[in-house]
Amino acid sequence: MAGHSKFANIKHRKAAQDAKRGKVFTKIGKEITIAAKECGGDPNFNAKLRMVLEKAKSANMTKDRIEHAIKKGTGEIAGEDYIEIRYEGYGPSGVAFIVDAVTDNKNRTAGSVRAIFTRAAGELAEPNAVAWNFEKKGLFEASKEGLDEDTIFEKAISAGAEDVQDSVDAWEVICAYEDFESVKSGLEEAQVQLLKSEVTMIAKTTIEITSIDDAKKILALYDKLDADDDVQEVYANFEFAASVTAILENE
Repeated sequence: MAGHSKFANIKHRKAAQDAKRGKVFTKIGKEITIAAKECGGDPNFNAKLRMVLEKAKSANMTKDRIEHAIKKGTGEIAGEDYIEIRYEGYGPSGVAFIVDAVTDNKNRTAGSVRAIFTRAAGELAEPNAVAWNFEKKGLFEASKEGLDEDTIFEKAISAGAEDVQDSVDAWEVICAYEDFESVKSGLEEAQVQLLKSEVTMIAKTTIEITSIDDAKKILALYDKLDADDDVQEVYANFEFAASVTAILENE
């Protein structure tokens, strides 16, 4: 057990903002379309699509929306010609950012992301400048109801997970990307109630932010990137000191 989650605050903040903006279904829909375009619309033969559908299920995305996104990807109905692009950069306090985007206009998206970094006193970096510090992982949120620390840890490790962290309102189970589906099956067989299942990027090392002013600057950059219509996911390698988290939670 590695203790409290280092990325729970920003992850939960993002989830709340996505829901508020009503953007979450649009973002997931783009991911479904891309996955179906790459390897077909049958999740039985498309691992990437299966993983995205798990995210759609966790977000309570409707069956009609999912089917529409799949058909756009397979060409059964007309749709935008999306491509995936990754940007890397640095923000305030030297925090590393990875920005994953899906777009039908590379020039528009590149210009927008660059401008957001510049206005926040950050800068874009060359490919792989920061990606080396991030790992693709499977991440599950498990209900704490009826599960104490020892029990969830035992069940998670038995299912093939690497670690369990406490995100206050849920247990976070982390596994290797390649083990995502087998760990999910193992947790379900162990009767662990999963609230969310997704593939994400987790930083190997993080920068602790101890200044509330720096924290607000970093969050402002994160929020502006996440609000961009072409941006799917934003990952960063910061964590807040307990004192900073307390101030932010009370604002």
